[in-house]
Amino acid sequence: MSKTPLNQPLLPKNHTDDKLAIDNPNTAHQLSNDSWFQVGIVLGTGVNSAFALGYAGIIMVPLGWIGGVVGLILSSAISLYASTLIAKLHEYGGKRHIRYRDLAGFVYGPTAYSLVWALQYANLFLINTGFVILGGQALKAFHILFRDDHQIKLPYSIALAGFACVFFAIAIPHLSALRVWLGFSTFFSLVYVCIAFVLSLKDGLEAPPRDYSIPGTKSSRIWATIGAAANLVFAYNTGMLPEIQATVREPVVKNMIKALNFQFTLGIVPMHAVTYIGYWAYGSNASSYLLNNVSGPVWLKGIANIAAFLQAIIALHIFASPTYEFLDTRYGTKGSALAIKNLGFRIIVRGGYIAITTFLSALLPFLGDFMSLTGAISVFPLTFILPNHMYLVSRRKKLSLLQKSWHWLNICFFSFIAVAALVAALKLIAVDSKTYHVFADL
Repeated sequence: MSKTPLNQPLLPKNHTDDKLAIDNPNTAHQLSNDSWFQVGIVLGTGVNSAFALGYAGIIMVPLGWIGGVVGLILSSAISLYASTLIAKLHEYGGKRHIRYRDLAGFVYGPTAYSLVWALQYANLFLINTGFVILGGQALKAFHILFRDDHQIKLPYSIALAGFACVFFAIAIPHLSALRVWLGFSTFFSLVYVCIAFVLSLKDGLEAPPRDYSIPGTKSSRIWATIGAAANLVFAYNTGMLPEIQATVREPVVKNMIKALNFQFTLGIVPMHAVTYIGYWAYGSNASSYLLNNVSGPVWLKGIANIAAFLQAIIALHIFASPTYEFLDTRYGTKGSALAIKNLGFRIIVRGGYIAITTFLSALLPFLGDFMSLTGAISVFPLTFILPNHMYLVSRRKKLSLLQKSWHWLNICFFSFIAVAALVAALKLIAVDSKTYHVFADL
């Protein structure tokens, strides 16, 4: 079996035949080990992460009922379509492409390999930053429930969340090793979603009529709407789909499509439910962390916040796994995960990565703005633009003129939206940076 150096892309010589014997790449992590259902749970964990508690405030509020509901439904359908395109290219040209950059390098060449690598790691880093902020928000909210003395500020809570993430990263060597933790993740997600849903429903039934008008001036509403469009695609972020697909058992493509169908049917129900009920209950006053809106028993809200904190730790590990896989493979960690050398490597390298992530999270804890920026910089290209173009390039001899036109329409449309979303995100960050100082206690 031929092997490509780890720092080089898989370049094609002749990859028109998709029926060649599949060449498995070198990696320190496990391949083809997980069932489609386990992979579906991994995908569902991302969709129903604690980020879902913010969509009522950062998607529904700037878009309103029609824009928010239609936008979430359309973005889920388009995300499923684009993800299916990527899944079908996993064994393109007789090679398994277990990393997004490998697939881009195989289709386009070394320049695209490097560019996609940079885009993907920026995407994952920003997502991980968001998870640390979420964990910190949940810890602070939990503390305030029992002792609102302003002693535990958000930067301190973020630091504690980062510390917990380091321990988890050291204990779980690779994505397939999550196993039972995926069950815990699903349980934690259901806990905070159900509590937020029930308490929001109670508040909505007891509250006077709410204001559902889109807040702000005409100019600010335009920018907020564009930023919300980036948040729509952030909700279904699949910027590491090849890395997740690498863990699924044979037949890889068929099982991955099963996992995607699970993600975009049953998997998205909790997220949609808590988003709509939160906006219905609080209208334009819905916050970027729904548990800050709800009223009810202190102990119940405390359980929801702790569940959100714990789920954020597990979800961060999923989105950090491509970074861990690169480092583990590049520096040759082999053998038992408990070996002193491997354990020390994870402590130093993963601990350092999360320490940097935590510092930036505490420095600029603007969660909604991070979602918008992530969507603009990397989610649009990785989730919508590249899948359509790579599929167009790889299948160009098999597609009709109508099919080619459809893919080009997607490419041009999402490229335009990505540029507009980037400008909007930068503007929102600039505004918030003037309003709040660094290490703000939001």
